[in-house]
Amino acid sequence: MKLLSQRLVPLLTEESMPGRRGARLPVGPNTARPQLPASLQRRNAPRLPEVTENQVVRHYTRLSQLNYGLDTGMIPLGSCTMKYNPRLCDEVSTWPEAAHLHPDQHPATLQGALRVMHELEDWLKEITGMDAVSLHGAAGSHGEFIGLLLVRAYHESRGEGATRTKVIVPDTAHGTNPASAAMAGYEVVEIPSTKDGTVDLEALKATVGPDTACLMLTNPNTLGIFEDEIQGIQKTVHDAGGLLYYDGANLNAILGVARPGDMGFDICHVNLHKTFAVPHGAGGPGGGPVGVKARLVPFLPVPRIKKAQTSYHLDYNAPQSIGKVREYYGNFLVHLRAYSYMLLMGGDGLKQAAEIAVLNANYLKHRLLGPFTMPFKSLRKHEFVLSATDLKKKRGIRALDIAKRLLDHGFYAPTVYFPHLVDEALMIEPTETETREELDAFADALLAVAQEDPTVVTSAPHETPVARIDDVWAAKNLVLTWHELHKLKSTPPPQPPEKVLERPIGV
Repeated sequence: MKLLSQRLVPLLTEESMPGRRGARLPVGPNTARPQLPASLQRRNAPRLPEVTENQVVRHYTRLSQLNYGLDTGMIPLGSCTMKYNPRLCDEVSTWPEAAHLHPDQHPATLQGALRVMHELEDWLKEITGMDAVSLHGAAGSHGEFIGLLLVRAYHESRGEGATRTKVIVPDTAHGTNPASAAMAGYEVVEIPSTKDGTVDLEALKATVGPDTACLMLTNPNTLGIFEDEIQGIQKTVHDAGGLLYYDGANLNAILGVARPGDMGFDICHVNLHKTFAVPHGAGGPGGGPVGVKARLVPFLPVPRIKKAQTSYHLDYNAPQSIGKVREYYGNFLVHLRAYSYMLLMGGDGLKQAAEIAVLNANYLKHRLLGPFTMPFKSLRKHEFVLSATDLKKKRGIRALDIAKRLLDHGFYAPTVYFPHLVDEALMIEPTETETREELDAFADALLAVAQEDPTVVTSAPHETPVARIDDVWAAKNLVLTWHELHKLKSTPPPQPPEKVLERPIGV
């Protein structure tokens, strides 16, 4: 008998039998039934599975056992900082005193929540070296967009809004940087990296000018390399009249050690769902607070949280503000989680988290060098990018094949093919929350894959319920419902996927 993790889970529609029910609602003269207008009543019964309650419970329980998450094992996705979230922080966010608040309540009844957010702003100011922070950002990319609106407002206040039309990004930038700049109406200009994997200062000097609005940069960058020419970078941008924007995606590497504000950055967003242990991914709420230096404070979104003696209030009096950027004033329960995490860690604990994240990454990097190569500088911070080019040339094994085969070894795969300037890239970030034993197990798995029979690796995964799919076919044949899937299965395309399962699981 196959293990549950290797079994396919049938669809509820496939388990359906006419007449089966999980519960039968009472029908009689005393039963209250809603009276709907005829125009809103169905002519035909909905096409729902007819199954027992037991079948439904078992179906979703089996699907849940196929899920992989941080409660199951390590997720080494580079640049995503998928670190373990303390349960206590989640527990605090469920307390009725917090979870049952409503933002439409009068501020006099929200003093505790306003205090939490005000103090969180102060702590983030201290951590980033900024002069003020707004918590309105709903995610990292939203924080970027807010930051670029601040850039525009600043230049417009100086009469330069129409001329400063370009945002510069390095070729190591996160994909959201150019996307956010384009959404804000800017022209995106990319500059190359040096042979060391850092910003080419001479290329930057040749690019900046009176049309430069800002440079978007993360430090350490996406390769995990610290931009040691940051003082020259900031001087070049500022001398041209531009602003320097810090993408906080990699802040986890420098907590308590270095601050964006001290490096010369004017604007900075922080990913609470990366750096401060708020649950990350799955489409849930995030947090992208934005910090600024003093000259940009007048443009921050409203309302601002202000303290007057011992009470807190919401202040909308900001004539130069970019206005509201979302409903209310941020995701409060996300703020509460981050606030709780900072209380648990303290300043020394946050610094130690960064130090261990860097230690873990470098330990893992040294274990993996050999079958994998690492272009650019060898000194890395919290993440590193390996290349599988040698394996591809010698054994025909690509980064994608390695990622798929790791699933058979029980590990989630690292980020592959990013950043784009590394051929056959494997981008790995272990974070500070993994033990040495877990790091060793992951390294052992990767090294084992590199030595396996290429035919086994290139056809992986073998132990998962769903085999490898044809990504090109899947992109061209979008399946939005199970009914559409069955239609596609009944009329297969001329060139079907390499392996097509009879019963793919979950959507």
